[in-house]
Amino acid sequence: MSVRVLFFSVLRDLVGAEELALSLDATAPRVADAVTTLYTRYPDLEKWDESLLVAVNCEYADREHLLQEGDEVAFMPPVQGG
Repeated sequence: MSVRVLFFSVLRDLVGAEELALSLDATAPRVADAVTTLYTRYPDLEKWDESLLVAVNCEYADREHLLQEGDEVAFMPPVQGG
């Protein structure tokens, strides 16, 4: 199964891409499976684990959210002001 992954702000810089296609092997993949796969490929992302915001198809989602073929999964750092 494949999902489209988007990265914003500093996360985009850590990955070196604005978006990528991510293949997941799990029978019923969850956001947590995508996170684990991404941390394996991009270890620096894990530093953001406690504050990482995730949205699936433009709606915030928790890590237990089940993913479907073709979903858009966005990873964002917390909103910062100045």
